[in-house]
Amino acid sequence: MAKNKVPMRKCVVTGEMRPKKEMVRIVKTKENEIFIDETGKKNGRGAYVSLDAEVIQQAKAKDILSGVLKTNVTDEFYDELLAHVNYRIARIEIMKQNEQ
Repeated sequence: MAKNKVPMRKCVVTGEMRPKKEMVRIVKTKENEIFIDETGKKNGRGAYVSLDAEVIQQAKAKDILSGVLKTNVTDEFYDELLAHVNYRIARIEIMKQNEQ
């Protein structure tokens, strides 16, 4: 039986390729709205960031998303992104504990 191909994406902060499930997609629409795309399917220019709090803090310090998305990204959005990543990491840990 053949294994399914795992979709890979490149982190805009670290430059490393990781499975799509280990990433967070940020989208900029034509109206210059920026938001976290939980489905991975929303329309707009997308950028992927690793699911790691340190990577988010590095992106905030260097304001990497502003350059990638070609618009101004506020500190509040980076804080929202960090909270989202911490939430997803906590959920993954809970799921691992429940499997044992």
